[in-house]
Amino acid sequence: MTTEDTPQYAPEHSPRLPWSELAPDVYRAMVRLDTAARKGLDPKLLELVKIRASQLNHCAFCLDMHSKDALAGGESVERVIQLSAWQESAHFYTQKELAALELTDAVTVLTDGFVPDDVYERAAKHFEEAELAQLIAAITVINAWNRFGVTFRLVPGHYQPGQHA
Repeated sequence: MTTEDTPQYAPEHSPRLPWSELAPDVYRAMVRLDTAARKGLDPKLLELVKIRASQLNHCAFCLDMHSKDALAGGESVERVIQLSAWQESAHFYTQKELAALELTDAVTVLTDGFVPDDVYERAAKHFEEAELAQLIAAITVINAWNRFGVTFRLVPGHYQPGQHA
C-alpha cells in the first residue's frame, strides 16, 4: 500500500478539560464507587452492561475502554459486536444476560420516568437480591462515567486493557 492509498481519517478532537485532575476528589470517589459496585458480579456480564449503557449514551471513550476490557477478559468479538442489537441477537446471550441488558436499557433510558415493573421482575428472577442491587449500582455508575466522558469529550482509542481511565 502506498501513502496515496492510506485513508485520511478525521482529526482526533481534544478533550474539553482534564476533569479528573481538576476535580480529583470526585474522580477518586467515582473509582471507589465503581469498585464497590462491581463486587459480586460476573466480570463478563459487567462488561456487557458497561458496553450497552455506553452505546445508549454515545460515550465513545467508555465504548473503547469496555470493549477492549471485555475482549481481554475472554469475551467473544461476536457478542460484543451484537450488543447494539441484542434484542434481535438474543440467541448470543443467556437468559440472565438478556435480563441484565434489558434492565440496563431501562435504567439508562428513563423514557417513561421509571423502570417498568416487568423489566425489573424479569431481572429479579435471574439475580439474587444482593446481586440485583449490585447490578443496578453498576448500571448507575457506568451511566455516571458516561456523562463525564460525553460532557468532557474524552478521546477514545488510546486505552489499553489493564490501564485505569
